[in-house]
Amino acid sequence: MEEGTIVYIDYDLYDVESGDLIETTREETAKSNDSHEENRDYEPLCVTIGEGRLIPGFEESLAEAEIDTDYDIDISPEKAYGVRDSNAVEYFGPQQLARQVRDPENLQVGQSVEIGGRKGRFVMFRAGRARIDFNHELAGKTLRYNYRITKVVEERDEKVVTLLKMNTGSEDFEVEFDGDDVSITIPEYLGYDQSWGMAKFQLIRSLRDSVGVKTIVFRDVHQYREPSEEE
Repeated sequence: MEEGTIVYIDYDLYDVESGDLIETTREETAKSNDSHEENRDYEPLCVTIGEGRLIPGFEESLAEAEIDTDYDIDISPEKAYGVRDSNAVEYFGPQQLARQVRDPENLQVGQSVEIGGRKGRFVMFRAGRARIDFNHELAGKTLRYNYRITKVVEERDEKVVTLLKMNTGSEDFEVEFDGDDVSITIPEYLGYDQSWGMAKFQLIRSLRDSVGVKTIVFRDVHQYREPSEEE
């Protein structure tokens, strides 16, 4: 697959050492591994090849993969989430914890925390100190991916709509092309979302790399609404 290609992938992710299922897009796999989530929609993952959102070992395999072919690959920690770093495990006293963690009294073992902009897990509390592990939870693990590329997005309009959904989670856009230029009307509610500004910069890069558009116009429309009698 060429860099910039937008694809849909079905996959199962396992811990090689334990054999435990970590993640899957396939409902039947989740059920057979007793990890099915009733309120979840199981559907293929949509990614752009080479964009860097996946771990390096998976990106490398996808670059050589073909559609409708099953692959089984093992990825070492060095090309996954890194080896475990003992220096990334730190200890905090009660006063330090109170200053840096919201609601420290209700902190539970295994819970995610954010301290000084770093994300970690509360591992234990012993001898008056909390141990926080800032390693990624999959650090040090060899991972096994069973995957299949189920679809390659090829039509220009569909590429734009897919990229918009990937970056915002919304499909409520109006897209209009004029040659190699594109005008995108965003849903009104998105204009009030603080994360939209960052998503827009990522979208500009993705639209140029994956779709080949030139000028990109984002239209932010706020419709006038007649005030109700109660107002």
